[in-house]
Amino acid sequence: MEPVATKRYIAHLDLDCFYVSVERIKDPSLIGKPVVVGGSATGRGVVASASYEARSFGVRSAMPAARALKLCPQLVLVHGHYSEYSDYSNRIYKRMQEFSPVVERASIDEMYMDFTGCESLYGNDLPGLMKKLHKLVWQEFALPCTIALAANKVVSKIAAGTVKPNGVIHVPHGSEAEFLAPHPIDVIPGIGKKTSEFLRKKGFAVVSDIQRISIHQAVKILGKHGIWIHNAANGRGRDTLSPEYGRKSISNEETFGHDIATIPELEKQLFSLVESVCSSARSHRWKARTITLKIRYSDFRTFTRAESVPPTNDDAVVFRKARELLRKNYTRKMALRLLGVKLSNLLEKEEEDLPLFTEGRREPALVAVDKIREKFGDDVIHVGGA
Repeated sequence: MEPVATKRYIAHLDLDCFYVSVERIKDPSLIGKPVVVGGSATGRGVVASASYEARSFGVRSAMPAARALKLCPQLVLVHGHYSEYSDYSNRIYKRMQEFSPVVERASIDEMYMDFTGCESLYGNDLPGLMKKLHKLVWQEFALPCTIALAANKVVSKIAAGTVKPNGVIHVPHGSEAEFLAPHPIDVIPGIGKKTSEFLRKKGFAVVSDIQRISIHQAVKILGKHGIWIHNAANGRGRDTLSPEYGRKSISNEETFGHDIATIPELEKQLFSLVESVCSSARSHRWKARTITLKIRYSDFRTFTRAESVPPTNDDAVVFRKARELLRKNYTRKMALRLLGVKLSNLLEKEEEDLPLFTEGRREPALVAVDKIREKFGDDVIHVGGA
């Protein structure tokens, strides 16, 4: 007699409009207004987080502030307080560890919890526990969140997206494909704007359209990414968590042997730091949504500046943003003694918008560069950063 497979219970907790929600705790007058964190009233910078009121005007994360202001002239732009966001995230993460034996932080505002084997501990009512946790996050932290419970990470993440903001949902075992079927194809992680447009032109509008084809047909249409998309459309995905993924960031910094005041030399040092953190991110199959620059002057005054970007681990993309931050914020007529670069708000590869199979030539090239460096040394080859 074959053993009965253990039912997996994976919950996804998503803090709604996290940065904006924290700012509203600090300043209640922002409640109900179209608000974004990031960017400036002059139109510089990008949006890191947008309230639902702002999203109704088409404002989105990673959008240039200038574009956001054109879409919503009455938009309120708030300077981010990233250390406070990290503090809230850490406290909620630790609180959830009191309920789940395994918690995996996916980013600063998302985490997964594994409740497999905990059914009797919570009165065989895990869906009821989700409602209690939802209420707890609001009562103890004054933050709205969405929680979904399902058999794996993919379905719990998709399910959470269908009831945002401030919702709770449970997808029973065995009903995954049926639950996903009527939803638009965009709900599948990895199907972003380009992939969605490509699939819609081929007649795929809702998830059930993908479910009706074979995995072989999916690969024929989408290349290797068709395997992931077909599995996700049918409710299959990872059902174990990796708590070590709770690492919040990858960073590297350099204290110079002598203070440096010339921009070309600083940018040379900066590029070396970027190569290091990007190579590390690729080795873990992570991409960052936030890039932070750290500068320390010769009088030890230290500043950090961060901006959000579309998920990336590309040396050239990260360097351009880090260089922009350096040029914008190196304002004192004094040499620097330290530079640092940090990648944070990390995504696993499977969570990003997957490119079509005809694209994505850049990534294999970067992986090849990493292998060459590993074998022959870091200085043997560099990626263009212009």
